[in-house]
Amino acid sequence: MAIEGRNEGRSPRIRLGMVGGGRDAFIGAVHRIAARLDDQYELVAGCFSSTPEKALASAADLGVPRAYASFAEMAVKEARRKDGIQAVAIVTPNHMHAPVAMQFLRRGIHVICDKPLTARLPEAKKLARAAEESGVVFALTHNYTGYPMVRQARAMVAAGELGDIRLVQVEYVQDWLSEPIEQSGQKQAGWRTDPKQTGAGGSTGDIGTHAFNLASFVSGLELESLAADLQSFVPGRRVDDNGHVLLRYRGGARGMLWCSQVAAGNENALKLRVFGTKAGIEWAQEDPNYLWFTPLNGSRQRITRGGAGAGPEAARVTRVPPGHPEGYLEGFANIYTEAARAIRARIEGTAIDPAVTFPTVRDGVTGVAFVDACVRSSARNAAWVTLNL
Repeated sequence: MAIEGRNEGRSPRIRLGMVGGGRDAFIGAVHRIAARLDDQYELVAGCFSSTPEKALASAADLGVPRAYASFAEMAVKEARRKDGIQAVAIVTPNHMHAPVAMQFLRRGIHVICDKPLTARLPEAKKLARAAEESGVVFALTHNYTGYPMVRQARAMVAAGELGDIRLVQVEYVQDWLSEPIEQSGQKQAGWRTDPKQTGAGGSTGDIGTHAFNLASFVSGLELESLAADLQSFVPGRRVDDNGHVLLRYRGGARGMLWCSQVAAGNENALKLRVFGTKAGIEWAQEDPNYLWFTPLNGSRQRITRGGAGAGPEAARVTRVPPGHPEGYLEGFANIYTEAARAIRARIEGTAIDPAVTFPTVRDGVTGVAFVDACVRSSARNAAWVTLNL
């Protein structure tokens, strides 16, 4: 039974459904934690697997009151209920994002979708049009944009503290696919290296999109063209497991992006550096509570989350005092909470606060277009290509 009326003076929790994310699904658990961390949602329904038996068993494991054997049935029946879900979290493999989202968009249900938006670019564009025509909130969980010091970096760039941006360097490197573990039945590796499920890009789609999105979010720059050299180092692998990408931004700035899942000794090494005419900044996801700022001809300065030098943009997504680490789950939760603010505004018929910030369906299209461009460029021996937007 819902407990929405228990807290006087606060808005009812948003009734949330989930598609995917059942037993043995890492990212499903992450989404559920993120949704509950700020107590903005209540998970009341789900279709947690493409296998009906597993879907029902996963719902029982989680104590979710309404379980469905198919997402289509879930969309239809939840839309008919007075207490039906108001938003759905989609945490399936990439190729299922579009068909699942379409079912809920048609019924006016808000969508929170894992990245990348879709496996292929044409369906990403079609999905974006449907989302915009429906008028619902569509949030994409590029969770690294939820970190307080990433918000701080973005604000400093926007305020001109770095001057005119000249250079952007971003990398996201791992080593977990250095061996062909997909051939051993490892579930996460299996679908991420299957082009039918993950799309044309391997590491580019899985983590390269995160790196590209982060660089765009902080720098505020728009990509003009890219040249990509993609590799599948592991014999027999059908998608890339390493990529080097040169970036040309509108206005003259230049960038470099490296994504790899075969870089021995690296776990989740997402790093960003942005350099302007006045100063440079550096941020690393594995040490996320610090942002390094270096003025030209000046001393390197450390800005801490919640500490001196951090501004209101970082403060609005900060929960605990400085010195207490906040990380991956909290950053993820910030996306969910920002989406909740937008969803509540839609439900109440009010304007969305301009300060509310989260990746949108349009960011998703750009991310899929980035992967598409990387694949096209690499097939042409790293030729320069533009994004097909």
